[in-house]
Amino acid sequence: MAQKNKDPEKIDRGRRQFLKATGMAPLAAGVAGAAVAEAQSGPAIVGPGDVAIELMVNGKRLALRVEPRMTLLNAIRNKADLTGNKRGCDRGVCGACTMIIDGRTAYSCSTLAIETVGKQIRTVDGLADGAKLHPVQQAFCDRDALMCGFCTPGFVMATVALLEKTPKPTPEQIKKGLDGNICRCGTFVRIMEAANMAKAKGVARG
Repeated sequence: MAQKNKDPEKIDRGRRQFLKATGMAPLAAGVAGAAVAEAQSGPAIVGPGDVAIELMVNGKRLALRVEPRMTLLNAIRNKADLTGNKRGCDRGVCGACTMIIDGRTAYSCSTLAIETVGKQIRTVDGLADGAKLHPVQQAFCDRDALMCGFCTPGFVMATVALLEKTPKPTPEQIKKGLDGNICRCGTFVRIMEAANMAKAKGVARG
């Protein structure tokens, strides 16, 4: 025989009595109140005009004014005049804009500058030590791993990130580490040779 539905009013009254008895009623009310207040106020709104931000780029603090919608690539190229990383597809596909953010590669054309506040950003402009090239940059030159050079900064940054994380990668690991980058000139064989040469020299963590 099917059971009759329980009285909802009795169930609700029972819950209230349980909360009062256990002292949970004030806590529950406080949590509910905070949720309502947050929903009413919403997140802090910035923009649409320029806002002041500070970015840590290549170990240096940069004070910039950017629109909240501005990408990291545009902020660094147009506001900080660090033009090493390039804009290719502008859709997060080709990898020419690749930077290293908190130790991980990222497409800077698809990353908002305002989202990277408080993070460590590295661009290809900061790799060389004065006139001395970074081992990965030197390997790309030695193996002639470039043609037009437009994709090269992104490949260099992806290679640096790979070798810092995996100092002795296998060929398959190198392919996987660089598969987010495209060379339209087709110098992939030389790029692989450059990555292997840099691996042999060793790359210190940045």
